[in-house]
Amino acid sequence: MAGCAQLSGGSSAPKTSDSWSGRMSLRIESEPVQTFAALFELRGSADSGDLTLTTPIGSTLAQLHWAPGEALLKDGSKTRRFDSVDELIEAATGAAIPVGALFGWLAGRNDPVPGWKPDLAQLGNGRLQAVRESPSPRADLRIVFERS
Repeated sequence: MAGCAQLSGGSSAPKTSDSWSGRMSLRIESEPVQTFAALFELRGSADSGDLTLTTPIGSTLAQLHWAPGEALLKDGSKTRRFDSVDELIEAATGAAIPVGALFGWLAGRNDPVPGWKPDLAQLGNGRLQAVRESPSPRADLRIVFERS
């Protein structure tokens, strides 16, 4: 199944059991408005992890892998390298989502990120919302998830 595909990470593969899956959407209040939605599987930590993005019918949109010294985006048959996990996430989704804080938010910690306001009130129901108010344009990230 395409949704279960993963990049081979070798010895730099995540060594933690933190794992979430579900669906995410991102709305960027640019002109014109940009939207991104996908099913996701997130594993690892802010330092070393994998994120697989798929369509509702199971087609893989992108596979992201990061570890110290590497940040890779595989979409289709091509793999691109980035200098940081932040650049990697922005290339895949269209916005700079704070990956380090995202792991904290999903774990129930209100890790501060300049410009971002997470709403953790619905974590118990498997829902997370975070809004970026600065820098412009405003971005609204919504995640419905299950912890694996």
